[in-house]
Amino acid sequence: MELQTVVVGAGAVGLAAARALAVTGREVAVLERAASPGTATSSRNSGVIHAGIYYPPGSLKARLCVRGKELLYEYCALQGVGHRRCGKLIVAATPAEIPVLLEYQARARESGAGPLGRLSATQVTALEPAVQCVEALHSPSSGIVDVYGLIDAFARDIESCGGHIIYRSALEFAQAGAGGFHLSIDDGRKTKLHCRELVIAAGLDAPAVAARIAGLDPVLVPAARYARGCYYALSGAAPFDRLIYPIADAHTLGIHATLDLAGRVRFGPDIEWIEGIDYRFGADRRAEFAEAIRRYYPAIEAERLVPDYTGIRPKINGPEESAADFRIDGPAVHGLEGLVNLFGIESPGLTASLAIGEAVVQAIGG
Repeated sequence: MELQTVVVGAGAVGLAAARALAVTGREVAVLERAASPGTATSSRNSGVIHAGIYYPPGSLKARLCVRGKELLYEYCALQGVGHRRCGKLIVAATPAEIPVLLEYQARARESGAGPLGRLSATQVTALEPAVQCVEALHSPSSGIVDVYGLIDAFARDIESCGGHIIYRSALEFAQAGAGGFHLSIDDGRKTKLHCRELVIAAGLDAPAVAARIAGLDPVLVPAARYARGCYYALSGAAPFDRLIYPIADAHTLGIHATLDLAGRVRFGPDIEWIEGIDYRFGADRRAEFAEAIRRYYPAIEAERLVPDYTGIRPKINGPEESAADFRIDGPAVHGLEGLVNLFGIESPGLTASLAIGEAVVQAIGG
């Protein structure tokens, strides 16, 4: 079978890339090893629309988050995807953390992430009476989105452009050659395909899938690193109307409070470096979560925390290394015409998904 473009991975980022390619008139097929879309990273995160505050100005994370945020709000409004621009407070629990808020404010200004209002403790109390801090930043452009609704909308767009999403089909092997790629598909029938363009958007599995492309220099495939995070839901009434974030650490944005569109609150994620993909919840972490949450929400009761789910960040850096930027490796990087590899697309990948789609089209040569 001959196809123009194959995208491997039907998470939010893979579908956004496939959608962007299909809109150009390409014949696109998406291969997904699971039985439905968005079952891994896409559905196991906070569902937050990020403003673009935390990332180094000029980085792909900063640029694509800022661009993606605006595209995402516009897209959700046009497609009827549930979302809410609820805003976010980033809180300093002690005076020693105030300089970090000022760094965020300067970084957001440089990246174009939107103005961040500086709030006193009294102003915070007026907005969120349950929150305790010495100072905070208000990010009015942060929000939340119905992740499943977004994925469904992307899938509909792909199909309306004549594309296909093929489930229970994993890329077993690819051979780069003149005129494209010969693919062997693990779908129970060992289907063979030929495509002129190939995009690897496999999230946690992206390095492993890229390593199966004969002709791609293995040096250009990073090692996958896995950082699991747990989420606890809060039983009872929600104490907040906005997202509440502490100061971030080296690898996470801290155990923060997020909302869903029904108004329910969950806290997380923490971080645990693991050797492989394992979504088990593990030991009871309520005491540790409550201690971290109490720094900005002193009324938290550990018994109100209910285990919810876990997610795994598709990292390409380890615990002793600095956080890595997104990698969108096109022919300019590896020299293989028609190939784009997406590596390390962790947060803010969901927010940036539509902008990543634009970048894939540009990288592939369209």
